Amino acid sequence: MFVTSVVAMEVSMSMVVVVVVFPIGGLVMGFVVKIPVGMVSEQAGTLLCARLTVYGPLRHFGYNQSGVRGAILGLGGVGHMVAKIAKAMGHHVTVISSSDKKREEAINHIGTDAYLVSSYTEGMKAAADSLDYITDTIPVFHLLEPYLNLLKIDEKLILTSVISTPLKFILSIVMLG
Repeated sequence: MFVTSVVAMEVSMSMVVVVVVFPIGGLVMGFVVKIPVGMVSEQAGTLLCARLTVYGPLRHFGYNQSGVRGAILGLGGVGHMVAKIAKAMGHHVTVISSSDKKREEAINHIGTDAYLVSSYTEGMKAAADSLDYITDTIPVFHLLEPYLNLLKIDEKLILTSVISTPLKFILSIVMLG
């Protein structure tokens, strides 16, 4: 599992300094990142953390090339970063949501390729076995079963949120694909 811990962060007027601990061997790395002109410095730290949360797993699992088909559960702050980074990598990006509320934002403003409402049974069936990965950014308990069938065999569900309850899913769905 790819997990990072940001142990220190300092934001100044023109740069962000971040110290990151990687789980493998306790490797400690530091980064100094210049804040783009026009960005408020308070936003830079949050943006950098979101970038580490999103880009790291995509790269780790080999999804850092074009032609990959991915989906995002949850179009909040981290979900926006997943969409933008995945599009920049050349991925075909689908947003999956429980309602149609964010369709225009996803398609017209972020530039995702598709939008899928999870309660629309026909759309979910049509999307079965079509995705290389799903990045789940939903920070509260939710069922995983409706989404696992969307993944191709041996592909990944990337969890980027921490929830306070244990994950629950039907094992046969995971085993049978």
